[in-house]
Amino acid sequence: MSAAIALPGNTAATFLTHFFGPGLADDRYVVEKFRALADGNIRRCSDPAPKGGRRRAAKAVTATLKAVKEMRPAPNEIIVCTGLKTRGGVQYWGSVSTSLFCDRRQKG
Repeated sequence: MSAAIALPGNTAATFLTHFFGPGLADDRYVVEKFRALADGNIRRCSDPAPKGGRRRAAKAVTATLKAVKEMRPAPNEIIVCTGLKTRGGVQYWGSVSTSLFCDRRQKG
């Protein structure tokens, strides 16, 4: 069985939570999403485009405290939520991005 078939889908409860600064002390948070690639690199996901045909740039996505507590990352996703006032927040790391299920051997 290949590793891709054995890994759970987005409904899995296996992820790493890391609090930084004062933690979840704000009302609103800036949400950034990243993808962990197979070669070990981490890339930022593109922000959603603005609605309509306007020419302004997309703004950063903000979320409430309730929405931040309910977020769950995909297995290869990292979600960083930073508070607008205190700059504290939380990071959610998926199981693949934390290498929880990897049997990686170092070369050299």
